[in-house]
Amino acid sequence: MSGPAGTLALVLAETAVGGTALLYLTPLWSEVKRGFFKVTGTTLLLLGVATWGSVAASTGGEGPGRVALLLSAAFSATTLAWLVLLFARAPTAARVVGVASVPLGVFLLVALAGAGEPSFTVSLLQLLAGAAFLGAVWDGLLLGHWYLTDRGLTRAPINRFTTFLMVGVALEAAAVLLGGFEPTGGSASFNPLLTAAGLATWIALGMVAATALIAVMIRLTLRGPRSSAVQAATGFFYLAVITGFTGELAAKVRFLP
Repeated sequence: MSGPAGTLALVLAETAVGGTALLYLTPLWSEVKRGFFKVTGTTLLLLGVATWGSVAASTGGEGPGRVALLLSAAFSATTLAWLVLLFARAPTAARVVGVASVPLGVFLLVALAGAGEPSFTVSLLQLLAGAAFLGAVWDGLLLGHWYLTDRGLTRAPINRFTTFLMVGVALEAAAVLLGGFEPTGGSASFNPLLTAAGLATWIALGMVAATALIAVMIRLTLRGPRSSAVQAATGFFYLAVITGFTGELAAKVRFLP
């Protein structure tokens, strides 16, 4: 795996896997209506299929790339399966398949870590941190919108995802620092400024710091008693999507050989 398609595949995979993990491994199932899982699942399916396509475009079909291609296809198929079960009004089966898709997604990240330039351990830690970071950003944004349709929903879920975002920011900052600041080899596929003088790392750190500030603003905004506080927090999640994805794309420029 290499080039912009490979970098995009990493970021898409992190978002899809992290979003699925936070969707099914948190108490959301007993807090929100099934409609939220349908909406979020649809976006995760699109992310999974996009991951599959990006891996296919960036790999020669050998080694870790081939395994990642197969696992990304399997992850997309599993996501489609639990989404179909939800629409077919089989929530118990959908939940079982949804939970089962989480370890499958982790295996996908393990396969992608094998294609990384750093050591396997460092690569895997970076991908897991990115999944926690982007998963919290993505699910938090969609959850904020869900409050517009479910007026009776308490603020416990969005407060929890704000905490997840703060934890994800800390993990992502550590992961970026693990990547180092040394310049990488030049490539015609990227702007040369990104591969020189460790600029990509500084951009990533700057975007992570901006996301940290946004997370603090979300927390402070949610302290307001009015319902408009959730709408304002959702607006901040929009900004977190911009800064988070920009930072992670910059960080992953150094990931692949």
